Amino acid sequence: MKPSVMELRHLHREVATALELALVALAPPPIIESLACAAGLLTALCELPLDSEALRVWASQAVGRAQQGLERWESWEPERVAKA
Repeated sequence: MKPSVMELRHLHREVATALELALVALAPPPIIESLACAAGLLTALCELPLDSEALRVWASQAVGRAQQGLERWESWEPERVAKA
C-alpha cells in the first residue's frame, strides 16, 4: 500500500481524535500508547515528502499501526460504556 499525504492526514485526524477520547475515558495504557505512537508517526510523515522507498515503508507501517490502534480503541470503548 502506498498511502498519499492526504490519506495520512485524514488518518492522523481520526487517530488524534481517538487518542483524545481515550485519554479522557481513561483507556488502558496500551491503547493510549498505541494511538499516541501512531499519531506521532503520522504527524512526522505528513511533513515529509513520500518520494523515497524508506518513507513509503514507514508510511505503510504507520497506517497499519494506526488501524490497529483504532481497532483496539473501537472495541474497548463500547465495553466501557456498556459497563457504566
